Amino acid sequence: MTLLTEEELSRIPAAGADVRALGGSCSGDCGPKECLSSAEWAVFGAVEPARRSRRQLVMHSTVMFGREFCYAVEAAFVTPVLLSVGLPRSLYSLVWLISPVLGFVLQPVIGSTSDHCASPWGRRRPYILALGVLMLAGLTLFLNGDAVVSAIVTERNLKRTWAIVVVMCGVVLFDFAADFIDGPVKAYLFDVCSHQDKERGLHYHALLTGLGGACGYLVGAMDWGHSALGVLLGSEYQVIFFFSALTWGCFLCLHLFSIPETPLEKGGALEPRPSDTVLLLGNQSSGYGTVPKEPAPEPEFRTRSFSALGEANSVTSSAKQPNKEVQKRMTLKSLLLAMISMPSHYRCLCVCHLLGWTAFLCNMLFFTDFMGQIVYKGNPYADHNSTAYSTYERGVEVGCWGLCINAVSSALYSYVQRLLLPYIGLKGLYFVGYFVFGLGTSLIGLFPNIIATLTLCSVFGVMSSTLYTIPFNLISEYHKEEEALRKMREEEGGSGRGTGVDCAALTCMVQLAQIIVGAGLGALVNMVGSVIVVVLSASTVALMGCLFIALFIRHVE
Repeated sequence: MTLLTEEELSRIPAAGADVRALGGSCSGDCGPKECLSSAEWAVFGAVEPARRSRRQLVMHSTVMFGREFCYAVEAAFVTPVLLSVGLPRSLYSLVWLISPVLGFVLQPVIGSTSDHCASPWGRRRPYILALGVLMLAGLTLFLNGDAVVSAIVTERNLKRTWAIVVVMCGVVLFDFAADFIDGPVKAYLFDVCSHQDKERGLHYHALLTGLGGACGYLVGAMDWGHSALGVLLGSEYQVIFFFSALTWGCFLCLHLFSIPETPLEKGGALEPRPSDTVLLLGNQSSGYGTVPKEPAPEPEFRTRSFSALGEANSVTSSAKQPNKEVQKRMTLKSLLLAMISMPSHYRCLCVCHLLGWTAFLCNMLFFTDFMGQIVYKGNPYADHNSTAYSTYERGVEVGCWGLCINAVSSALYSYVQRLLLPYIGLKGLYFVGYFVFGLGTSLIGLFPNIIATLTLCSVFGVMSSTLYTIPFNLISEYHKEEEALRKMREEEGGSGRGTGVDCAALTCMVQLAQIIVGAGLGALVNMVGSVIVVVLSASTVALMGCLFIALFIRHVE
């Protein structure tokens, strides 16, 4: 994507004229950058936003701390809360099914409406604010639903029914908003930052994401029920809600006021700066991973989508191919069609990513429940003032400590990966992550004691770091290998393809894994009669992933 001012527009030669005409005098054997003056080179170079300070980037990244803090609270307490309000064991995993289904249907729609948002506050921030409010509303219903219903409804059976409905609505609303907010947050960063600042910003995002998760699990691991704050607010869940809402509200405000956004005009173009009137020059290319582009009669500033595919397209295509037009919006139908036409090694990577996330979610979403019921032998269905329920709560708190160990080990292992990469490569790291997780979870399921379980929680972090980094690094390496061939084809008149569908497909595998876990795990637990099947299932799927990596994942140098 290249921006051109009106002053420079008059200096562009007519269609078909030699580019060297811009330079006036050129020997013909110099490079294009030497051949053109700095003003003329602006015609062919990318104009990036101003550099951002560290303070601005850290403020922008604080939203990831708050989001991950709340995610950690949900992961630690969602199953205990649902079981404590009386949700049948055969249904408690279905709560994870609704949000990803909504995501598949609504993600392209929301991404498209964001592209055309003409709010004076910018395109992304209105959506971030709306989704942030929905996150807070979901968190409120999730952690306070039982207490509110108990204060309003007195009849026992009716109170149980309404408590289940309110808490489930809270979980679904929170999941939906928290999943979707990541897209506009990333698009906001890419819109307002230069290429160097994007890398710095993503680094701060990753750092604060890990810290937020660790802090969230630490808050959940403390016994707030017998503290002065617990007595004041009423229960442990209300204390955790207080810290979560305070953290999320403060960091969301910091994020929204971190970097100013350029608003979109009514006509669909970004408002020009006072000193310049900007136009877009671009050419057209198509192929796998791109959407066919409709030729526009006049140059136009196309906007970036934050849907899974749109975000990936805008990041990879506009960053790596700055002189090409930003790709058209994608619908759910075109996304599915493009995924079907993927090369085989990309499909194998997606299948492997699906197996990994299925195993990881099996374990993570029900780990605190496993600690309470299997390791501590508590009962979530017992009366809340009974010893069995208190024992279960204690197991949940210790499970939070285990998840905190997972967050810390994930951050540490990301540095270990860099040391191992020259020796075993990306495929080796991928295999090691799945194998260590599969072996560790099998030992936890076979020997469920406190010390062994907490020690082996570190393998969760190995898997987490692997899933968040290795598949996308493999995508990058595959495209590097194809880049040379693509350039050769371009020299012969061929055309390349974008990388958006590949990244979007990996994103969709996470939601598909959540659907699989939500649809099947509750029935499996009900059939076996014990939560221990959750950990053993995670181990089995992870070891299947190891075999799949060894046989089908393509090695890259």
